[in-house]
Parts: sequence; structure tokens; C-alpha cells
Amino acid sequence: MKGMGKAIRRYREEAGITQERLAELVDISTNHLGAIEREVKTPTMETFVKLLNVLGAEPNEVLKEVIPLTRMEHTSVVEGKLERLTPKKQESVLRMLDVIIEEMMK
Repeated sequence: MKGMGKAIRRYREEAGITQERLAELVDISTNHLGAIEREVKTPTMETFVKLLNVLGAEPNEVLKEVIPLTRMEHTSVVEGKLERLTPKKQESVLRMLDVIIEEMMK
């Protein structure tokens, strides 16, 4: 479950909550929370849900480091990035992708 503990720590720090306070709110020991954040221990589902609720974190965001994106999700990420570009720049990126893919197929 590499990545989950780091994400929990990041959300906690962004929320400005100490380990002690978060552990208290989730009803676990500070040592246990520290072990989760260091990725020495994996939280139970119940603890994980409590952590997400207290931190206001989205499960997908916390787990994206743990669970690889599917092909559809990769496509959505690329589409989202392309949408921010002008049509002309989109065409340039797509041509570059064609060249990269062609090279990778060799």
C-alpha cells in the first residue's frame, strides 16, 4: 500500500492538523497514525474511512498512488490536458504523440 500513508500525511499537513489531533479525532493512538503515515502499517477500512472523513479527502486522490490508473483514466487525464490547449496546439501535441508512439513501437 505504498503511497497511501504519504497521501494521508499530505492531507493532514494541508489541513493544518497535528498528528496528535488527527489521532484523537479518529480515535487511534498517535503512534499508530505515525506508523500509517510512515507506511509501516496499513489502516483498517474503518480507520481509513474515518481519516478521509476528518480530512475531507477524496478516496480516489488518496489511493491514486496505490492503485494504478486504468487505460480509460489515462485517456481522461490526457483529454483534460488537451482541452486546455488551443486547437492548433492540440494538433501539435497529437503529432508529437504519433512520433513518440512510432518510436516506441520499434
